Amino acid sequence: MSYLASFTSESSAPFTSPMGKPLPLGLGHLLPWLLSFLLLPSPSLADVGTASFYGPPYLPTACYGSDEGQFPADNLYAGAGEGIWDNGASCGRVYLVRCLSSATPDACVEGQTIQVVILDRAATLNSIPSTNGTTMVLSSPAFGMITQQSVGVINIEFTPFHERNKIYQS
Repeated sequence: MSYLASFTSESSAPFTSPMGKPLPLGLGHLLPWLLSFLLLPSPSLADVGTASFYGPPYLPTACYGSDEGQFPADNLYAGAGEGIWDNGASCGRVYLVRCLSSATPDACVEGQTIQVVILDRAATLNSIPSTNGTTMVLSSPAFGMITQQSVGVINIEFTPFHERNKIYQS
């Protein structure tokens, strides 16, 4: 029996197809590598930026005007900075946000991630944000859930939450 034939015979084939036939030499030996590649962690869709906060008045918003029904019951919403505003396409987008760091030590609530919906544009808010030019301006309740101390700006990680990409439709 030739060397190649020994690897392709049914008795010595290391991997078989669902039909019980031996896989070709190359594919049979690549299968473990392909399977291990599938088990690698997926690339992160998260981005990093900065966040500040703002308080009332919250109406009207750049996204949905004076409709009071736009606000989620948990008050976790934000204004989009110019980097994510996307000419208004960010309205209704949902992000997972967590505090990474701040100039003030221990300002972040460790392990706390919140879900916010974009309802406004940071550049046109009706109240003055704690810091201008940030990636997001979180509502005061949202900012308070991921920070422990009174700080004006934090470094954040934010990830689009695709399962419910648009939660408010006008």
